[in-house]
Amino acid sequence: MSASVASIKGVTGSVLRRADHGEFPLSAVARTPRELGPSVMGGDNEGVTAELRREKGRLKLLMDLTGEAVSNQELLDLVRAMMMSIPSAIDSDRVCIFLERPNGGELEVYALDFTSEAGSFKQGTTVPLAGTITSHVFQTGKLWTGTREQACAAFSRQLLFAERFGTGCMLPLSGRKRVLGTLGLVRAEHNPYSKDELDFLSRVSSQIALAVENALAYREISELKDKLAQEKLYLEGEIRCELKFDQIVGHSPALRHALRLVQTVAPSDSTVLLLGETGTGKELVARAIHDLSRRQPRAFVRLNCAAIPTGLLESELFGHEKGAFTGAISQKVGRLELADQGTLFLDEVGDVPLEIQPKLLRALQEREFERLGSTRTRKVEVRMVAATNRDLEGMIAQREFRSDLYYRLNVFPIRIPPLRERREDIALLTRYFVQKFARQMQKQIETIPAAALKAMEEWDWPGNVRELQNFIERAVILTRGKALEAPLTELQKTGKRMVVGSVSPSGRDEIARIVRETISEMDSEVAKSGAKEIDERQREEIERVLGETKGRVGGAEGAAARLGVNRTTLLARMKKLSIDPKLFSLPVMAST
Repeated sequence: MSASVASIKGVTGSVLRRADHGEFPLSAVARTPRELGPSVMGGDNEGVTAELRREKGRLKLLMDLTGEAVSNQELLDLVRAMMMSIPSAIDSDRVCIFLERPNGGELEVYALDFTSEAGSFKQGTTVPLAGTITSHVFQTGKLWTGTREQACAAFSRQLLFAERFGTGCMLPLSGRKRVLGTLGLVRAEHNPYSKDELDFLSRVSSQIALAVENALAYREISELKDKLAQEKLYLEGEIRCELKFDQIVGHSPALRHALRLVQTVAPSDSTVLLLGETGTGKELVARAIHDLSRRQPRAFVRLNCAAIPTGLLESELFGHEKGAFTGAISQKVGRLELADQGTLFLDEVGDVPLEIQPKLLRALQEREFERLGSTRTRKVEVRMVAATNRDLEGMIAQREFRSDLYYRLNVFPIRIPPLRERREDIALLTRYFVQKFARQMQKQIETIPAAALKAMEEWDWPGNVRELQNFIERAVILTRGKALEAPLTELQKTGKRMVVGSVSPSGRDEIARIVRETISEMDSEVAKSGAKEIDERQREEIERVLGETKGRVGGAEGAAARLGVNRTTLLARMKKLSIDPKLFSLPVMAST
C-alpha cells in the first residue's frame, strides 16, 4: 500500500508542478488520494492506473479545448474538433452541440456524432424554442440529466434520444452575457452521469462556450472589417468620381415644384422614384433627399444599373461569398449592405434584368437578402431612392419590368423637369458653368454676349443640363479673351440634331408625316424612278432615330413611336434597307 501511495504522490506532484507552470487548471486534477476514489484508497494498483488514466484524459481534453480556442477561429471547425475530443474523456456513446442561429428564434444542430433512427436529426436541423430538452436547457441555463423514460415524460419532443439510448445529459453553453447553445451527451446503457462527471462536463461546456463566443466575435469583427474595407474603397471611388454639377441651380416654377416635393418626402423613410430625361440631375436630387433626411450622417451609396454587366449586377447589389462563382476569389460586400442605415440610390432602375427583379423586390419589402453563394439571411435597414429615364409602365406592358416592383418603387414619384421646360434657368446655369470652368482653366471671362445667351435659351437641349455643361466647357476652351466665345453654329443645326422627344407636338407630327409619306412613296408608281434617293432619305431618318433610342424599336420611347409608324411596318422597312438595330445599342468605343 505504501508503494501505491508513493506512486500516487509522485504522479500528483508531477501534475501539480505542471499546473504551476500554467499547463492546465488546478481545478481539473485530483489533489489527494481520497479525491481519486475508493479504489485508490484500497491500494488497488489497477484502479489507481485506471483513475489516473481517466484524469490524464480529462486534462488532455481541457488542454485540447484551450488549444482549439486559441488557434481555430472558424466556428464550424472549432465546434467539430471540440465535440470529437469529448468521448475520449467522458464515457459517452454520442455527442451533439446546438448553437443559436444568427437571427435568433431557433437552435441549430451545429455538430453531432450520431443520427436518429428516423433519419431526420442531422447537421443543420433547427430546433424550435419549445417542447424539447434542448430548448429547456437553453432558456433556463440549467443542466438536465436523466433517463430516456424521464425525458419522454417531461418533454413533448425528443431530439436527444433515439430508441437505443438509455440515459443522457444536456448542459448550457453559457457565455459572458447569454447562453449560446447546448451540449448534449447520451449513453446506450442506463448508467446515470455521476456528480463528478457532471462537474467536469460543466467545466468543458464553459470552455466550449468561451471558444464559441471568441469565434463569433472574430467572425463579426472579420465581417465588419471587410465591410469597412469595401466601404472605404467605395467612398474613395466616390471622391474620385467628379459630379456632373455641384448643386442645383435655378428658380423656375417647374424646378421649385420638384424641390418642394423633395423637402416634403425627405424626412420620411419612404421609397422615392425620380422620373426624368437623361441629364436632368436625378442624382443631385437623390443626394438632396439623403442630406435632408435623418440618415444624412450615414452612407449615401449609388449604383448605376445600366453601367454594370447583367452577370455582375446581382453580385454588385447583394454581394457574394468566396467561391460563389468562377472568379469569386474573395468575399464581397454588396451595395445594399454598404447602405445599411443610410440611402441606396439605384440609377437607371429600368435596366435591372427581369431575373434579378424578384430579389430586389424582396429586399425592398422584407428588408432582407442573401449574398450569392450564401444561405444566411441578412437584415438591412435602407432607404431606397430609384431613378429612371425610361417608361416603366410601357415596359410593364411589354413584360420587360415587373408590375409589383414598379408599384413598390412608385411610392412617391418626383418628375424632374427637362431644361426646355425651365428656360429661365438657362442663363443662371450658363453663368455658373462659365465661372466654374474659367476658374479651373485659369481664364478671366467677364461677359457673356447677349446673342449667345439668346441662342442658348432658344435651343431645346435634348441632353438637358449635361449637354449645356459640356457646351459651356467647350466654349470656355475656345475663348481667348474676356468675352465668352460660344460655338453657336452647333445650335443652328436644329433640323439634324433635335430629337423627336424634345420638339413640340406640331414638329413631331411633321416628322411623322414626312416618314409616312416616304414609306408610302416606296409603294407608289411615282417613287419607282427615284427609289434610290428615297431609300437613302429613309435610311438616314431611321438610323438617326435608332441612334437616339439606342437601337430600341418598340415601346413608348422606341423608334416606331417616335416616327409615328407601326412597329411591324418599321421592322419591315429596316429589313428591306438592311438596318440592324443591334448596331445602335453597342457602346461607343473611345478612339486611341
